[in-house]
Amino acid sequence: MNPSLLTHLACSECGQSFSPHEIQRFCPQCSAPLVAHYDLEAGRRHLDREQIAHRSRGLWRWRELLPVFDLRWAFTLGEGDTPTLALPRLGEYMGFPHLYLKDEAINPTGTFKARGQAVALSKVRELGLQKVLVPTAGNAGGAMAAYAARAGLKACVLMPSDTPRANVEEARITGAEVILVTGLISDAAREAAARIEQGWYDISTFKEPYRLEGKKTMGYEIAQSFGWRFPDVIIYPAGGGIGLVGIWKAYLELRTLGWLEKATPPRLVAVQAQGCAPFVRAFRAHADHCEFWEGAQTMASGLRVPKSFGDRLVLRALYDSQGLAIAVSDTEIRDAQRKLASLEGIFASPEGAATVAALPYLRQSGFVHPEEQVLLLNTGSGLKYLP
Repeated sequence: MNPSLLTHLACSECGQSFSPHEIQRFCPQCSAPLVAHYDLEAGRRHLDREQIAHRSRGLWRWRELLPVFDLRWAFTLGEGDTPTLALPRLGEYMGFPHLYLKDEAINPTGTFKARGQAVALSKVRELGLQKVLVPTAGNAGGAMAAYAARAGLKACVLMPSDTPRANVEEARITGAEVILVTGLISDAAREAAARIEQGWYDISTFKEPYRLEGKKTMGYEIAQSFGWRFPDVIIYPAGGGIGLVGIWKAYLELRTLGWLEKATPPRLVAVQAQGCAPFVRAFRAHADHCEFWEGAQTMASGLRVPKSFGDRLVLRALYDSQGLAIAVSDTEIRDAQRKLASLEGIFASPEGAATVAALPYLRQSGFVHPEEQVLLLNTGSGLKYLP
């Protein structure tokens, strides 16, 4: 059974090709992420967007554009097809009459991390691996543990000792070994190195090729929900930034497939916390990579990523989309979280609330015009951050 149009993996820097039928991580020469490529010309000839839209709901309805060749290995907990909601009251308050939110809190495990883990771990099983680990700021670890349990894999999660309790307990109850590390996600990654050498497969952001493929389905759904167009501006909370790259990848693939009614690209906005803003600093310097952010601090644990392994891909997506990177304070995040909840009934994660906090800056700077469609990404549920 071979529904996938996946042809090969390629290094995002040097372009070297790698087989998707063998275990891969990242380019050994460039230490850069590998990106999945599909036969989109065949897809243009043989796939029908409306037929896909009418399949059973869930991420795997896009199966020809996902990397699993044999659908026996396509595990699911019901992820994908999250709602895109109009925000009329918040939009009126903020001065954006065409404001929307894609609510990823509806996913299993309460965050968008479910998408990437569903696809990555399905591919892990297809390749015959049995042991997976992830250093995480929190939500990716809980999602990885849940999907590892679903797939019958042995899992190890390494996370900072001050990770929200919900993430810790979520990983433990699904059977993962949980290791709490003093410091940040970067310290957890260093702790993971010895286990990787012992045969554990690392599911870290951008250090394997397939989480990105799960995240790009957000972009497919966005296009579909806006009538096979993209909104003018998409505002995304960027920790590792893999979801932002995924949305941009989805745009490029849908444009090549010829499925877009309007090929104008969305302008991508990466929002970070002022206490950890490596993308913002690099963007302002017109750099092609990020420097490590020393002393990272923010209440939004998912944004506390001092340096992303895929920083070049994230910055490239921002530049290519004529986008922007901005930082907001923790106080602004808290206020925005309350405002979104009180006006629209949505209890967003701090990361999701950061996109709301960015709106005044975007209005004042003139980056977004009132008549434009603006989409916020709420990446998770605020309930996961309760003490």
